[in-house]
Amino acid sequence: MSRIVRFHKIGGPEVLQIDNIEVPPPATGEVRIKTKALGLNRAESMFRSGQYLTQPKFPSRLGYEASGIIEAVGSGVTGLAPGDTVSIVPPIDQGKYGVYGEIATVPFQYVVKHPLTLSFVEAAAVWMQYMTAYGALIDIAAVTKGDFVVIPAASSSVGLAAIQLCKLVGATPIATTRTSAKRKALLEAGAAFVIATLEEDLAAKLKEITGGKGARVVFDPVGGNTVLALAEGMAQGGILFQYGALSPEPTPFPLMAALTKSLTMRGYVLFEILGNPVRFEKAKRFILDALSSGKLKPIIAKTFPLEEIVEAHRYMESNQQFGKIVVTV
Repeated sequence: MSRIVRFHKIGGPEVLQIDNIEVPPPATGEVRIKTKALGLNRAESMFRSGQYLTQPKFPSRLGYEASGIIEAVGSGVTGLAPGDTVSIVPPIDQGKYGVYGEIATVPFQYVVKHPLTLSFVEAAAVWMQYMTAYGALIDIAAVTKGDFVVIPAASSSVGLAAIQLCKLVGATPIATTRTSAKRKALLEAGAAFVIATLEEDLAAKLKEITGGKGARVVFDPVGGNTVLALAEGMAQGGILFQYGALSPEPTPFPLMAALTKSLTMRGYVLFEILGNPVRFEKAKRFILDALSSGKLKPIIAKTFPLEEIVEAHRYMESNQQFGKIVVTV
């Protein structure tokens, strides 16, 4: 029997419970991992509350990221063996392959032998944030030196990963946050500029920072009416990635800015990259190389033990964190 986090109905953090269940051996193409740490993501909170891209089937598992040690492999698995130290790239179906718990069983293509310089806590904070940011900024937008990149909700794990990636390729990351409370921490994390959107005129500040030409790329997990100001502060031919929907407001299409500047606004999730084996492999290699060299380094906000999974979700939804929340097992 293993302790596995599941939920049996839609709701707030309190619906999460630790069930003692029998976990079957890995099937063909699967790997069974004894987890050491779990990385928390907003997608899991949305899945638990019925607001995600897919709906749970009860009782449902959840969780996209973990690190640990392989216990067993199914037939057809190559390149991995029991005893290997690994981390998990988010599998497409978290209801089926959710990793919250003492044991995670996932398809082997989502299992990576990460650099041993990373602790288990750090390794559980790698793939969602860096793969999401890499796919939009490097793979699709081909961000490079001289580009201005706007990163709303920059204190999130993905936002901080985007800042690090921009710095790595020579682009200029412009962080946005609601108030000035996190300004100093964002600058220390590598942001070239920080805009407090409740205190400053977002579009005007973007034009000022970019010398009037605007930012070529926006990497936004929030949506809502703020996209209108973001679009106003963008450059001719710019691209606005919408990779989340944290705002409760409807997200309008910035029609006039799009027409006058030939802007592109597109939805994006990391599964766009994971679904293409060539792009997926290229992304893994880029991220692993940068982790090994120390050019990318996960920022950990806070850790909780597995027994406090409800409190960990409450903390995640409080928006107090700066970086990744990790649960230790």
